Amino acid sequence: MPKLDLHIPELEGMKKYPATLSYKGKNELLRRNKISIIGSRRPSQYTQQMTYRLASALAKRGLCIVSGAAMGVDATAHRGAGMANTIAVLPSGIEIRYPVVNTELIIAIEEQGLTISQFDLDFRQTPWSFVVRNELVVALGDALIVTQADLGSGSMRSVEFALKMGKQIYVLPHQIAQSEGTNQLLAEGKAEAIYDIEAFANRFAHADITETSDPLLYFCKSNPSYEEAVKKFGETLFAYELEGKVEVVAGRVIVQ
Repeated sequence: MPKLDLHIPELEGMKKYPATLSYKGKNELLRRNKISIIGSRRPSQYTQQMTYRLASALAKRGLCIVSGAAMGVDATAHRGAGMANTIAVLPSGIEIRYPVVNTELIIAIEEQGLTISQFDLDFRQTPWSFVVRNELVVALGDALIVTQADLGSGSMRSVEFALKMGKQIYVLPHQIAQSEGTNQLLAEGKAEAIYDIEAFANRFAHADITETSDPLLYFCKSNPSYEEAVKKFGETLFAYELEGKVEVVAGRVIVQ
């Protein structure tokens, strides 16, 4: 099983840099700008809808979504991003697809995106390994989004990691008595609420590129497929690749 032999700067913020990382899939996704999305295993319908929209909007702007392959918010975030734009961090060895209910999802991510683990290949998840997994999920992202969390939950433990690492934390707004963990973060000024998904996602796009200043780069801000970009811009796209202005990752054209 392949081991990641490249240094990942984002992981320097962890309590201890992982001794080893195994993976399946496209490790070039680690070079993309990344956002971590986590939350409840039993999200409300509102949370599921908003999580999916968030992940999709960010992926369309070239972001890679990182989550933990768990039921609920994690699985929704992976699906919203699309298999080619997501990284799943496992609480088990890379050969153990957990949870079983998400086996098909994890296989799809292995084939089109990236799964990683810092455990032995056949290691089976334990209560403490989820905590270790959560720290890695947080470390990989440039920021952390928590879409729903109860007080004392694993997601709130992940927030502690994010605060120690100096990560910006974002949450969805919820009604009183719902998602009390994220509501508390807002009350304490430790997180920023996302009120407009498209406007929020635009913060992470290349805002300095306009349709008139560079039509090709503007088009590629939406993370089009390579085939779409070639059909629209042909030889110009190849020239931009050679110049390093764009990169093709997992079949998508990304603005450098």
